[in-house]
Amino acid sequence: MTAGRCSMGDARRAEARRAAIVAAARGWLGTPYRHQASARGAGADCLGLVRGVWREVIGPEPETPPAYTPEWLEVSREERLFEACERLMRRIPPGEAQAGDVLLFRMRARGPAKHLGILVETGGDEPRMIHAYSGRGVVGSSLGPSWQRRIAAAFSFPE
Repeated sequence: MTAGRCSMGDARRAEARRAAIVAAARGWLGTPYRHQASARGAGADCLGLVRGVWREVIGPEPETPPAYTPEWLEVSREERLFEACERLMRRIPPGEAQAGDVLLFRMRARGPAKHLGILVETGGDEPRMIHAYSGRGVVGSSLGPSWQRRIAAAFSFPE
């Protein structure tokens, strides 16, 4: 009986945490795009959005990211963002991603994964995410086929 209550309590806590992540991400909507920035309302890129939500929901960032280029076409094939996500978050199968999970995208077939979004809705016709990109800022987008085929991995924020 106690184990059942713990798992129900754990499930409720996980659901509340996911809701907090989604609410925090929605609070960033409309933030202008600024490469390497992470300041709600002032400027953020896709990594800055995830970092800001981390600070709001999880706590202090565990590390400071190194400088990175804004281009999706990299000469280097280093998977720095992928490696950081694996180091700091829990990898999950993309098909099991839920609202509040982080999606990592590979924008070019032979390039490194360089774009992040936070899944905010999984029901309805198409899932939705919040992400940031140049010329648009932090926006909500449908996770349609063009985005889905670019998913390289999915991650959950740490407990």
